[in-house]
Amino acid sequence: MEHEVELIAGSYEQIVFGYKVDIGEKEWSLKADFTHHSHTASLSALAVSDRFVATGSKDETIQLYDLKKRVEHGVLLHHDGTISCLEFYGASHLLSGGEDGLLCVWSTKKWECLKTIKAHKGHVTSLSVHPSGKLALSVGTDKTLRTWNLIDGRSAFIKNIKQNAHIVMWSPAGDKYIVVVNGKIDIYSVETASVTATITNPKRISSVKFLNDVILAVGGDEETVRLYDIGTKKSICEFKAHENRVKALDSFTVEDYCVLVSASNDGFIKIWKLHLDQVLEPPALLGEVNSTARLTCLAVWRPGPLQESTGEGKVQASTSQATECELEPTKTKRIRISTEEVQANKYSEGALLPLFPPGVTMPVDWFGYGYASLVAAGGIMGYAKAGSFPSLIAGLFFGLLSAIGAYQRSQNPKNMSVSLAAAGILAVIMGIRFLNSGKLMPAGVMTGASILMLVKIGSDLL
Repeated sequence: MEHEVELIAGSYEQIVFGYKVDIGEKEWSLKADFTHHSHTASLSALAVSDRFVATGSKDETIQLYDLKKRVEHGVLLHHDGTISCLEFYGASHLLSGGEDGLLCVWSTKKWECLKTIKAHKGHVTSLSVHPSGKLALSVGTDKTLRTWNLIDGRSAFIKNIKQNAHIVMWSPAGDKYIVVVNGKIDIYSVETASVTATITNPKRISSVKFLNDVILAVGGDEETVRLYDIGTKKSICEFKAHENRVKALDSFTVEDYCVLVSASNDGFIKIWKLHLDQVLEPPALLGEVNSTARLTCLAVWRPGPLQESTGEGKVQASTSQATECELEPTKTKRIRISTEEVQANKYSEGALLPLFPPGVTMPVDWFGYGYASLVAAGGIMGYAKAGSFPSLIAGLFFGLLSAIGAYQRSQNPKNMSVSLAAAGILAVIMGIRFLNSGKLMPAGVMTGASILMLVKIGSDLL
């Protein structure tokens, strides 16, 4: 149990992945433990305690999983908008922030919403709980940094930072904290509440992690991970970690060394061995796994003693206007476990759902299939109205090509070359026809649909 480690990752494809770390003498392996698909939009935040995993999404929900018992624990419906940040304080409380500007404090015993704080006029972009559990920091799109007294739920300090920060984090000792704006890291002293140093990263920062009180790991819109000494403000080590931008970092310790975990848009989760007294040397790659998904968030889970919760299986939900949470009516949810379909009450006592085993079906590209149908229908209509045989052939060919592309994207969202080629060629051809003829049907409609398809593909790449 001492060395039991599991890596939990969320993705654009709405999937939560779990990988158990098998610690070997020289090489480590990551074994698929579970995949779970309970969200209806991409995952935006993830947090773990020694028992629970909480995931936040653009679908406005927080899903809870009990990894000790390997069951789905329920859903929190308090926020109105994307869940932008989640953080546990020990095993007793969960804090959540969202696009609605709310900061919520939850008890993990009965999953009651203990406090609802209107934290920012805009979105809450990041939060961090002080190691003492008495204070929390938050930043938002109203260009403010706010300190919260978690005892009474009131604002203790507001600082206008004149920019929209997207990360705030306490140091492990709690004597300093950092605020990240794009590629700039401002280091604040608790004593003076002012910036004592600034570190500038070459690219926009997506994730930071304190490896100790002095060394900060930084990943962002590039393949490189950098380790900074916040005392000297200098990079003391950098290494190429991935083939695409680094989206998330976390760490844990094993014996006398630190293990850094990185996740990327390239689908890989990698684990690196670091001796913090020898950080000038590039870290050794201990192991890796390809999730085949575009990863957005990551956390390291290590189990603690199993303790019974008085609210077992009953998660309480509320609207964003309430300060107390009401029990959500029992819902029925159809789930698929392996090849057997079962029907269960989602939150009723004794009906907790097992996490799905490895092997998940990616979301179907309905938008792509709809576009393929429209293209084929356009060719058929052209033949029916004008007797144009070339229109029929072109419509059926590009419709089939687009359908193949939609199928490929449904199997692997990264495989978009066929869809991109079909939509791009049609946008050019039909765009020229529309400019020459000025006719809305079919040239104008097909041009607009092809451009929309290209925009959809482009947005999926982000």
